[in-house]
Amino acid sequence: MTPQQTRERKPGRARRAIIAGAVALTLSAGGATAWALDRFVVQHVEIADVSAYEASQAGNSTGTTAETATDSTSSTAVTTDTSHVSGSSNISISTVTTGSGDDTVTYYVADVVLDDATTLQSAFANDSFGENITETTSAIAEANNAVFAINGDYYGFRDTGIVIRNGVVFRDEGARQGLAFYRDGTVKVYDETTTTAGQLVAEGVWNTLSFGPSLLDNGEVAEGIEDVEVDTNFGNHSIQGEQPRTAVGIIDDNHLVFVVVDGRSPGYSAGVTMTGLADIMQGLGATTAYNIDGGGSSTMYFNGSLVNNPLGANKERGTSDILYIGG
Repeated sequence: MTPQQTRERKPGRARRAIIAGAVALTLSAGGATAWALDRFVVQHVEIADVSAYEASQAGNSTGTTAETATDSTSSTAVTTDTSHVSGSSNISISTVTTGSGDDTVTYYVADVVLDDATTLQSAFANDSFGENITETTSAIAEANNAVFAINGDYYGFRDTGIVIRNGVVFRDEGARQGLAFYRDGTVKVYDETTTTAGQLVAEGVWNTLSFGPSLLDNGEVAEGIEDVEVDTNFGNHSIQGEQPRTAVGIIDDNHLVFVVVDGRSPGYSAGVTMTGLADIMQGLGATTAYNIDGGGSSTMYFNGSLVNNPLGANKERGTSDILYIGG
């Protein structure tokens, strides 16, 4: 575990509605309610056109490798209901169900092999960077012509963490244990508080996630992952127990595995504990694995459709970002 033993948890739509309603009813109370509205509801847009910003920061080269690969292989790509093979990526989707009755767990696995690490890209809701800006994973994926996508780390709920996306720095506020994807295909868990975004980019980092915790250390289940506590900000709740989850695992250079576990749906999928998630990743052959945003945000998208069934309601919750592979 890193020194960071807490992480923020965003409120869902229902909580946002409650907060907004409470603020409307008690606006005269001032400070606290105004803070809640500003903190959880009001959009704070720092960069309104991320695509243009990335191009300007990277000298019009950001995403070139992945876009060129997509352009040159799209005509030869072969896509089925559960697979996609092109010159830049090989994606295989599978469904796993274990247990029975109320203990049933259903999860979805995407085994991904990339020709080039930069084929895995990131995109923000509304192509904007800031706080409380949300769209569904599917909407962001469709806007970016993605063949595959998962929800990201919901960076937009907080103002801390190192955020590097598609080789461009968006935030440099180290606070917790992060995950760094390098241009050479390696992926590493790191302590954000011991480095800077600029140093990471100089070392070849392409994307970062700021969430956690790390699930596996050298292939073994990490210690203490069931003791991760949530801070006491209004609207947060525990991430302990059986929950919907999303995780990224690393099998080898440019060989990744993405897992989305559905939950809170007795008879369909109860969800898993953090240790249960680590066990899944270990069983898939990952040596490094990292937990990212879960709950109603846990979403996998493939070839124009939602793969999983969020909260058993087949309805996505908005999120601030995705990881995706172009079609």
